[in-house]
Amino acid sequence: MRKRAILVAALLLAPALAGAQDFLIRGARVHTAGDAGTLAKADILVQDGRIAAVGSDLAAPAGSAVIEASGRPVTPGLFGGIAQIGLEEVNLEPSTYDAELKLAAPAWQHMWRPEFDVTPAFNPRSNVLGVTRIEGVTWSTIAPLAADTVIIGQGAAVTLDGRFDAALPGSRTLFVNWGSAAHDASGGSRAAQYMLFDQAIREVREPGSSGSAALLLPEGSAALKAYLAGGRVVFHVERASDIREVVRFAKARGMRPVIAGGAEAWIVARELAEAGVPVILDPLANLPDDFDRLGARLDNAKLLHEAGVRIAFTQDDSFHLRKSRQLAGNAVAHGLPWEAALAALTSAPADIFGIGTTHGRIAPGQAADLVLWSGDPLEVTTVAEQVWIAGSPVAMRSRQTELRDRYLERLRTGATD
Repeated sequence: MRKRAILVAALLLAPALAGAQDFLIRGARVHTAGDAGTLAKADILVQDGRIAAVGSDLAAPAGSAVIEASGRPVTPGLFGGIAQIGLEEVNLEPSTYDAELKLAAPAWQHMWRPEFDVTPAFNPRSNVLGVTRIEGVTWSTIAPLAADTVIIGQGAAVTLDGRFDAALPGSRTLFVNWGSAAHDASGGSRAAQYMLFDQAIREVREPGSSGSAALLLPEGSAALKAYLAGGRVVFHVERASDIREVVRFAKARGMRPVIAGGAEAWIVARELAEAGVPVILDPLANLPDDFDRLGARLDNAKLLHEAGVRIAFTQDDSFHLRKSRQLAGNAVAHGLPWEAALAALTSAPADIFGIGTTHGRIAPGQAADLVLWSGDPLEVTTVAEQVWIAGSPVAMRSRQTELRDRYLERLRTGATD
């Protein structure tokens, strides 16, 4: 028992990353996820936590480490999707779950709470982060999660390097349920979602207009106001007709909509492309799990991409964000070009969440979030050999690897205690 306690303590206290280092990656196959595309053989110079240069035959400044890639691939650090990473540690232990608002009050008081912001609850020392980042995932977007709620609350993109000030500037986002996900919260009719949301907007623009029937508290009105002036609003919506209507609704009221889920987005791909609205989807979601997803199909990502829609990938399981590469690989298997699949894990989500000038690409000036792979990063048999976040090398171990090594040693020695 004492040995177990020591192991857990060591994992909790060990630094996730060393300090930022200057280094040169030499002779890599560089997938920039940017305008330069893939460079068959190139060097990457990192200084002060940022990419200083990308090109051939770069010189390593004095004192800089040199990593010989020998033709192995290097990509930007990957996006983990919209998730609750750092907000839940053990999903069956309520004290470790901070993503959902459950007030002991009338139900409506948690259905319209735009002021609910989960970013202060993010735990950068969660064991889940360590398991995730050694697989090449360097950032994610944390979001509140709630069923039977319309305006769920706010979140932001966060770096997974273990720092306390993890939220990335410019990434603050409002999350909204729509369609069947908010059916009960809107009086049993999706038509009422438009009516009630308009009431909330009127309360922001005309304080006191709803009297005692107000949906929003003063704090909620202040929070929603920012998103009615071009703010980013992610609508969790699946059905094609709902996607089409909510895009028109949001744009007409000053919001910048993003579609999450979008099982039937392929049906309205042309309209989404014309409106410039991106879709964040799970490319493995091909089952008609409910009546909003009867048109789900495995080539959703391909069809959206062909129509000119910007796409990114996500999934519903915060404990397995490291499987994001598998999502991308399956999208390629169903017709999405390889480069577009990589972009859906790197540059596209960075642009969608407002951090594209600093994250998501391998280019001078970008944060040095990099992954050196053993092979094709979209193949499940490939492993991340080294990960860097902001130029700092990630310790390539986690609670899972420590436990694996411990019990492998017990098997090797025949220990029984």
